[in-house]
Amino acid sequence: MRAIWTGSIAFGLVNVPVKAYSAASDHDIDLHQVHDKDGGRIRYERRCEVCGKKITYQHIDKAYDTGEQTVVLTDEEMDALPSEKSREIDVVQFVPAEQIDPLTLERSYYLEPDSKSPKAYALLRRTLEQTELMAVVKFALRQKTRLGVLRVRDDVMVLQSMMWGDELREADFPAAHGAAKISPQELKMSAALVEQFTGDFDSSQFEDDYQNELRTLIDEKLKQGDALDTDATFGEAPAETESSGEVIDLMEALKRSIDSKRGGKAKAATRSKPAKDAEAEAATRSKPAKDAEAEDEDADSGSGGKKTAAKKEAATKGTKKSTATKTAAKNSSDEKTSTTKTTAKKTAQKKTETKKSAEKKPAAKKTAARKPAAKKGTTSSAKKSTETKRPRKSA
Repeated sequence: MRAIWTGSIAFGLVNVPVKAYSAASDHDIDLHQVHDKDGGRIRYERRCEVCGKKITYQHIDKAYDTGEQTVVLTDEEMDALPSEKSREIDVVQFVPAEQIDPLTLERSYYLEPDSKSPKAYALLRRTLEQTELMAVVKFALRQKTRLGVLRVRDDVMVLQSMMWGDELREADFPAAHGAAKISPQELKMSAALVEQFTGDFDSSQFEDDYQNELRTLIDEKLKQGDALDTDATFGEAPAETESSGEVIDLMEALKRSIDSKRGGKAKAATRSKPAKDAEAEAATRSKPAKDAEAEDEDADSGSGGKKTAAKKEAATKGTKKSTATKTAAKNSSDEKTSTTKTTAKKTAQKKTETKKSAEKKPAAKKTAARKPAAKKGTTSSAKKSTETKRPRKSA
């Protein structure tokens, strides 16, 4: 950075040499004016209205017009003013920070110590920090005497220029002081909305949307030329609507604003759900294989089959005939499968018992005794299977 002013801070007999640097820079994109027909640059000329000649800066003086007479002031006369010659930031008072109206503050300047021994600079900085006060100062900069304050920011002293008392206009708006009736409920709702927006200020979270869009427009114009489609680049512009003059329902507007803000936070929380929770939900949605096998075993048992059939019959009541027929066919198929499995299971069990009994008793007697029983059991099972195959009439 380049220093724009060199001087010193003076309070009492203490003198602190400093250099001033502009604390802010303009981020706006520089644009110039051109002729719309041929793109020619529009330039402003300093031309004398008496002789008609173009005038350079070295031949330009300042003047004051009284209405009847013009007083011309040369650069030498302007530089001769005592205040202009002063290179001091004169401390006139120390005040609490809350007594300085932010509306009066103008440009800011960083102050760098300008001496081999910065002890006086450090002493004044530490004093301002410890006392939590601001120093009210007077100084001259660029042919103008200014009022300002000294404060500390990030271990660096900052000089901030201020408006003079007679430069700040009075706000005389009768409507602003009107006695509007505010209900306790409206005040409560308004406070709730304020709470939704409350947080710690961080200037890096905010951007100049206009300058960003202007940069995008310039980049796209460089790529596409006059064929640029602004609707494709930025989207269609919202239609302008005239004010209807309708009275706004303040309570309804406050309620919707609060609901909208809460809804936005809820969506953000849902989007930022941890991966573990997502995996747990996925595991819950997909049934484990063991649970599925256990359900299949329950369906294979006789009692489970009958209960399922009874539930299905109750659920199919009151539906269309085509749906009832399909349900009956499906139930019949399920029962057939269940009965077949049950019969096969019982037959296998009886064969095992027959084999065990044959080992204990003589083979001839056991075979003779068991053959009719096996035949009887087979006949009974076949009979049950036949009865089951008949489709049930749907209710």
